[in-house]
Amino acid sequence: MDMNMRKFTVRRFFSVYLRKKSRSKSSSLSKLEDEGIVKEIDISHHVKEGFEKADPSQFELLKVLGQGSYGKVFLVRKIKGTDTGQLYAMKALKKATLKVRDRVRSKMERDILAEVNHPFIVKLHYAFQTEGKLYLILDFLRGGDLFTRLSKEVMFTEEDVKFYLAELALALDHLHSLGIIYRDLKPENILLDEEGHIKITDFGLSKEAIDHDKRAYSFCGTIEYMAPEVVNRRGHTQSADWWSFGVLMFEMLTGSLPFQGKDRKETMALILKAKLGMPQFLSPDVQGLLRALFKRNPTNRLGAGPDGVEEIKRHPFFAPIDWNKLYRIEIKPPFKPAVGRPEDTFHFDPEFTSRTPTDSPGPPPGVNDHQLFRGFSFVATNLGQEQTLRDSHQSVVPPIVQRLHGNNIHFRDGYEIKEDVGIGAYSVCKRCVHRSTGVEYAVKIIDRSKRDPSEEIEILLRYGQHPNIITLKDVYDDGKYVYLVMELMRGGELLDRILRHKCFSEREASAVLCTITKTVEYLHSQGVVHRDLKPSNILYVDETGDPEFIRICDFGFAKQLRAENGLLMTPCYTANFVAPEVLKRQGYDAACDIWSLGILLYTMLAGFTPFANGPEDTPEEILSRIGSGIFALSGGNWDTISDAAKDIVSKMLHVDPHQRLSAPQVLRHPWIVSREYLPQSQLIRQDVQLVKGAMAATYFALSRSPQAPKLEPVLSSSLAQRRGMKRLTSTRL
Repeated sequence: MDMNMRKFTVRRFFSVYLRKKSRSKSSSLSKLEDEGIVKEIDISHHVKEGFEKADPSQFELLKVLGQGSYGKVFLVRKIKGTDTGQLYAMKALKKATLKVRDRVRSKMERDILAEVNHPFIVKLHYAFQTEGKLYLILDFLRGGDLFTRLSKEVMFTEEDVKFYLAELALALDHLHSLGIIYRDLKPENILLDEEGHIKITDFGLSKEAIDHDKRAYSFCGTIEYMAPEVVNRRGHTQSADWWSFGVLMFEMLTGSLPFQGKDRKETMALILKAKLGMPQFLSPDVQGLLRALFKRNPTNRLGAGPDGVEEIKRHPFFAPIDWNKLYRIEIKPPFKPAVGRPEDTFHFDPEFTSRTPTDSPGPPPGVNDHQLFRGFSFVATNLGQEQTLRDSHQSVVPPIVQRLHGNNIHFRDGYEIKEDVGIGAYSVCKRCVHRSTGVEYAVKIIDRSKRDPSEEIEILLRYGQHPNIITLKDVYDDGKYVYLVMELMRGGELLDRILRHKCFSEREASAVLCTITKTVEYLHSQGVVHRDLKPSNILYVDETGDPEFIRICDFGFAKQLRAENGLLMTPCYTANFVAPEVLKRQGYDAACDIWSLGILLYTMLAGFTPFANGPEDTPEEILSRIGSGIFALSGGNWDTISDAAKDIVSKMLHVDPHQRLSAPQVLRHPWIVSREYLPQSQLIRQDVQLVKGAMAATYFALSRSPQAPKLEPVLSSSLAQRRGMKRLTSTRL
């Protein structure tokens, strides 16, 4: 990893710099130093009675979250004081490696953070220094940044964007009320807490002590988000933040930036002169708000008038928002990040989290530098209140996860690994034994470099209490691998068991499909699609073969839909269980799961797969049949199977997803409802190995297909590629 990316990784969480440029380009270094001293604030009123100033010995280092040339960001746990046990992010900066101007700005960043107290702005809890280092102790936000989510989703729904922008507007208004221009608004600087609420971070370019009559003249920010008045250096006010607000809104809604050229110079020219290209799929209210924000004359821009943010809040786009409830955090976010144990770091770069956290003493700065950091120390005034609030939120983490995990930090401390249970492209599943209780579990070990497990973990934590969904028992993350401990499936795969069953009837097939479809209906009602319902992912807990002991497993490809009709734009599939629209890269929705269940039902009834006759079928033949949706409903078992069974199979495998049955419609179908009237005669099975060979041939055909779409890391997304395979970095001059 190059140094630029390392600097960026620190910036993405908390700023390493605080850049405040004087209007005069010839300002001397002594003037900057004087400014840093003048800007110091009396911190005595920030120290709450009963709290002591912090020092490094009060914090246990858990993981490295980021690292740059000036220092590191750690995940730490407080081990002394009233807030013992609380997790924080600790930014440690080496005084000796900071240039004098950066030292002034680090002190100013601390001043801004100490002054700000808002639900949607990252909070400073402690600030202290040693002879060689500066320390900022801030919120640890486990949800990652908005950039990562946007890279995965490509674009958000208008309802999602409305929520994020509303919280963001309140945060910006608070900063503006304190005379602060933020100046670096972009997805990388917006973090998500464990509930999905936003918090602004990185005050490295913020301008402090600005009132409505004064301007700033620094050319700073991220080019693509800069307002025209920042680009042309004619002076800017807080109105510049509302232009950036519009850029962020446009990007979240469309997946692209409104003004971006092939290079820096062309991008600046577009910002100053280009006509805004407005996508017509955006609603009239969205288009109206964007046009009001993209006024090149800052005095005409929405939010720049005497009413400030109230102008934005009154816009029709925000009509559904209850601003009082929003401020009180009473509105449920549209997206909740994965929530495991409090110290999990799923959303941070394993390049850093896999390192051993060490905070070596920094070399002392020059003899005259100590005065520069006078008044740096700080203790938040409401730590006791915040601890009470945090304690009340601890119940959000499923207690089963906490109980099993205990005090073990590493997976192998708590479990003994046994033989392989299954091997996939991104993970391996093994049997394991809990060392304390002797209970057997299955552990799915996911390589973080190949796959982001956050969505899978989130879905399992939310919905794993359903009786027919595999239960997540424990989660470990060592930076390189994530370990998901789940109940052990002793009964084997559903289809394998059915094919070996000597007396499997149409009535039994109806009972099996009913159980699975009820589970899928539950997932779909929660906005979740599984997207990989192949037979090997549907297993029995035990050997009884009772449909009630069926579990849907492996949510590695599962996705939470973001809209009522939201097509998923990150295709994935396995073998036979692929809807035609996936092959055609059209995206797909919950109807894909019904297609997969249709394939499963067909195989249960016919005794063979619909699109492959055996291992000798060529990939071209199999892909052609899948794409056409042609399959046989005559001959063999089909001559004795009921018409109702043929009807439900045909409707579940319909080539048009809009005409395919939904999960509720499947459950209302006569073949399910009137199960007691179905035949109980034994269905003829083909050779088990032949059926499995046909399945394997289908998998091989799809894996060899050049059209096969694959899930790739976030940096492979179109958004990341548009940004040159890395996030946009800020310009600091």
